[in-house]
Amino acid sequence: MKVGIGAGYWSAGPPHGVVQQLEEAEALGLDSFWTAEAYGSDALTPLAWWGARTSTIKLGTSICQMSARTPTALAMAAMTLDHLCGGRLLLGIGASGPQVVEGWYGQPYARPLERTREYVDIMRLVMAREAPVTYDGVQYQLPLPGGTGLGKALKSTIHPIRSSIPILIAAEGPKNVALAAEIGDGWLPLWFSPKSDGFYREALAEGFIRNATTGVPDDFEIPSTVWMVENDDVEVAASFLKPVLALYIGGMGAKGANFHHDVFVRMGWDEECAAIQDAYLAGDRPAAISLVPTAMVEDVALVGPADKIVEEIETKWRSTCLTTMILGGWPRKETRSRIIDAIRA
Repeated sequence: MKVGIGAGYWSAGPPHGVVQQLEEAEALGLDSFWTAEAYGSDALTPLAWWGARTSTIKLGTSICQMSARTPTALAMAAMTLDHLCGGRLLLGIGASGPQVVEGWYGQPYARPLERTREYVDIMRLVMAREAPVTYDGVQYQLPLPGGTGLGKALKSTIHPIRSSIPILIAAEGPKNVALAAEIGDGWLPLWFSPKSDGFYREALAEGFIRNATTGVPDDFEIPSTVWMVENDDVEVAASFLKPVLALYIGGMGAKGANFHHDVFVRMGWDEECAAIQDAYLAGDRPAAISLVPTAMVEDVALVGPADKIVEEIETKWRSTCLTTMILGGWPRKETRSRIIDAIRA
């Protein structure tokens, strides 16, 4: 298993210490550095800004939201950044959910699997640069029919440094996970738990069969952010992450349309998730946070003293389908090498 580091997306402003952590990560030979976006900071600008200080570490988006950019626009940005970093880009994309897609971007959300498939098709055509891009899909048509009638099929002026930038697809539900295995170069889980490993392996296997392959291809990547908080007191460590879980389970979507909520329900936390969501949607955030059990945090994160973290990496995480553990938290200086070595072993 490889090791990455994540900067995520911002709250009020840029997080402190990212440059120092990134320099340390590259010096330690970590595999990748990742940014994200929701409805604030974007994924590409910070990746380019901070990534300009690096020379070997791979640079990943986890994720670029598809509704934020047309497929040709994201392909342009990806090819540009891939040139600037010397072919180190990992392009993570995702459909997001109706709350953000329709509420923030003003785009229709319906049929996200179809939209993802067409989006990836078009990006691959742009990156291959074999001919002017035309596409006759349900969600996307190039050139646009109607309009002025002056639309013209175009070929990117950029000569790509790589004809195929790795495209990793973020997914949580089984159909989306299977689609990632079918058409993507990797899958980006969110709130992955070792206890769900078998469930996800089945979904991936279905996608690989559709792609006429057997098993997981050697070059198929599965990087996942795993939050980590070191503290001698497990409860104290978990308390830092309970607000995050409460937000995603309770507030990132409406009832019946919150895919993060569904992930935890599949882990067996259905009653707890219902209570958390009811409290959050009623406006009682403190109550929602208080309803998050520490064991739920431990299902998806590494919390507590270094001994416990290393043991869980060795006994639970390392045997999963993940190929890269993206640390959502930087280990203490005195335990850093030990934790990183445990992941790599």
